[in-house]
Amino acid sequence: MSDMNSTHTGASTATMPDAAPADALPVRALTVSDIGDALRRGYADFLAQPSHLLFLALIYPVAGVVIAQLTVSYNIFPLLFPLLAGFALLGPFAAIGLYEISRRRELHINSSWLHAFAVLKSPAIKPIATLGGLLTGLFITWLLSAWLIYRWLMGDVPLTSAESFLVPLFSTANGWTLIVVGNALGLLFAIAAFSMTVISFPLMLDRHVDLATAVRTSIAAVEASPRAMMCWGLTITALLVLGTLPVLVGLIVVMPILGHASWHIYRKVVPH
Repeated sequence: MSDMNSTHTGASTATMPDAAPADALPVRALTVSDIGDALRRGYADFLAQPSHLLFLALIYPVAGVVIAQLTVSYNIFPLLFPLLAGFALLGPFAAIGLYEISRRRELHINSSWLHAFAVLKSPAIKPIATLGGLLTGLFITWLLSAWLIYRWLMGDVPLTSAESFLVPLFSTANGWTLIVVGNALGLLFAIAAFSMTVISFPLMLDRHVDLATAVRTSIAAVEASPRAMMCWGLTITALLVLGTLPVLVGLIVVMPILGHASWHIYRKVVPH
C-alpha cells in the first residue's frame, strides 16, 4: 500500500518532522516539479469529470450577480478591485467539492460531479464549515479595511462614474498611496489565508482531523517549503487573473483545475 501511495503522489520522500508543531502532522518538502505534476493531475481530473458544471451553476452566476448589483451603486468603484482580488480568499473553501471528486477518483469509486455534495455527509463537516466561516470573516474584514483606507486617503470624493474614481486614483499622491497601501495590506491577508488553508480543507476531508491540527499542519507545510509554496501561491494568483479577464468566464475552467490540483498538492505534502 505504501508503494502505491508513493507512486500516486509523486511527492518528495524527504520528510521534515522538525518543521511541524507538536500537534501538527508530519509534512514533506514540496518542490516546483511537484507543482507542475499536481497541475497535470488536476487537469486530468477535470477532463475525466468536467466539474466546471458545478461552478457554472453556482460560483460564476453568484459572483456575476453580486458584482453587477454593486456596480450600479455609486460607491462600488473603490471596492470593485478588493472584491475581485479578495474572491480568491474563499477559493479553498469553494473548492471543497472538487477535493471530494479527486479523492473518489483516487479510490476508483464513483466520482461524478454530483458526488461533490457528499462532503455534506463527511464526519469533518463541522470543522470544514468553521474554517469556511473564518475565511468568510477574513474576506469581509479585507473589504472593510479596503473601504476604511479609501475613506482615509481619498475622503468624500463624489463618485458618479468610474472616471470620477480612476482619475484621482492615478493622478494624485493620495491615490498612489492608496494603491501601494491597499495592495500591501491585501498581500498580508492573502498570505494569512494561504498559510492557513493551503492543505487544511483536503486534510480535514481525508483524515477527519480537527480544525487546529489542520491549520497547524498547513502552516507547517508552508514553513517547510517556503519557496515552493510561494511558487504555488503565485501560480494560483496568475491563473485566477487569467480566468477573470474574460468577464470571469475563464474561472469556469480555472477554478476546477486549481481545486483538483490543490488536492494533489495536499497528497504530496502530507505523507500517508
